[in-house]
Amino acid sequence: MPAEKRPIIIGVTGGSGSGKTTVSRAIFNHFPEHSIMILEQDSYYKDQSNLSFAERLATNYDHPFAFDTDLLIADLKKLLAYESIEKPVYDYAAHTRSNEVIHQEPKEVIILEGILILEDQRLRDLMDIKVYVDTDNDICIIRRIKRDMEERGRTLDSVVEQYLTVVKPMYHQFIEPTKRYADIIIPEGGQNQVAIDLLATKIDSILNQHPLKKITD
Repeated sequence: MPAEKRPIIIGVTGGSGSGKTTVSRAIFNHFPEHSIMILEQDSYYKDQSNLSFAERLATNYDHPFAFDTDLLIADLKKLLAYESIEKPVYDYAAHTRSNEVIHQEPKEVIILEGILILEDQRLRDLMDIKVYVDTDNDICIIRRIKRDMEERGRTLDSVVEQYLTVVKPMYHQFIEPTKRYADIIIPEGGQNQVAIDLLATKIDSILNQHPLKKITD
């Protein structure tokens, strides 16, 4: 009896600023001939509209409880069944979920990217390949400062304080331990072209063996 046709899921994780988004984009660009998408865990931060703005500011975004993992899993299962989803949009200025959603059609390859995607066994069990991007802490903080100041309007002091009091401790408590679940560890993130090429080769072999249902965009 032939194997059931389903998309494949590639999980890409690592600390904040590790380069996991760069790695995800490199994988995405390597397979232009395939129906492929990137799904960011950041889109699935919990709705905090029931909280005051001051309470939202105190949210620990690097803790597993910050994410609506049940919704993420439900959406992944829909995509695996070749059903479309309404992906949530997070408003970083308001510190809560936006009223907007993004319609997402199913794809034959799903890149799931986020800091805590390997923390929950239910998510791990859905993945065909699990990738951990391992980058020096100094590089991570520099990248985070640049991103948060340029893209999210943060001050230098606020970024540094959050990194020292929340991001770094949460990394050591929740993110770094998930490295043991990874099939592939990529040192130095998007700068490691050799590792990305090897990963792409592995994905190629899975695509050649995997019974995919072709999807037209």
